[in-house]
Amino acid sequence: MFKRASGLQYHRFLRRLHSAHLFDWYLEIGCRTGESLAPVRSKTIGVDPFFRAANNIIGKKPALHILQQTSDEFFASGFLANARIKLSASFLDGMHLFEFLLRDFIGTEAQSTPDSVILLHDCVPYDLRMTTRDLSNLPSGAWTGDVWKLIPILQEYRPDLTLTVIDCRPTGLVCVTGLAPGNTVLAENYDKIIKQYQDVTLDAYGIKRFGDSFELTSALECEQAGFPQWKAASIDPSLAIQPQLVST
Repeated sequence: MFKRASGLQYHRFLRRLHSAHLFDWYLEIGCRTGESLAPVRSKTIGVDPFFRAANNIIGKKPALHILQQTSDEFFASGFLANARIKLSASFLDGMHLFEFLLRDFIGTEAQSTPDSVILLHDCVPYDLRMTTRDLSNLPSGAWTGDVWKLIPILQEYRPDLTLTVIDCRPTGLVCVTGLAPGNTVLAENYDKIIKQYQDVTLDAYGIKRFGDSFELTSALECEQAGFPQWKAASIDPSLAIQPQLVST
């Protein structure tokens, strides 16, 4: 039986998180419409190969860098290192195949700090159909692909990390803390991990086994506690820039 995330809707959770906390630099991969990007007040980098943002997504941000490219192209460009940017908080919601999310995690952690937080989306599917890797036969509803594999992969290869699986509807958020930017275990074992997990389906892995490997943390309780996982990564809210319209 599936362990289903039925708490606060994830966009609402993100809006409340960004209302409560200000970050130096925030990265989002997989922005598309910009709905999750719009409420951010921090300096922001958005990466997506094809944006469809129709509304104001810069809002109160002091800086917004939009890069219309794949995440692989983004990390290969050296944008973060060249700009001397260290990420405080990140939200990874790109291509829903585990090898893509694994590469995104590796690249993001390398440009973060030990106090930073990385959020992974769609790692808690609630049926088998949505976990397909067949891009030519995607379900009509939600599609998580097989990024659920990041939970057992990180548990196996990076037990030093802390994973908090938040019950945000519809498919959860995995909050990763305790980062070690200089750790190369995932990068060094990338090919081994891909070979190990490439053909593993959730059904074969075991739905109960997967569900038993983590507990769901209440998103509402996380909010009521002041989003504790992000406190060390946040900066003084008084530093927030308030854009003002100047008449010309």
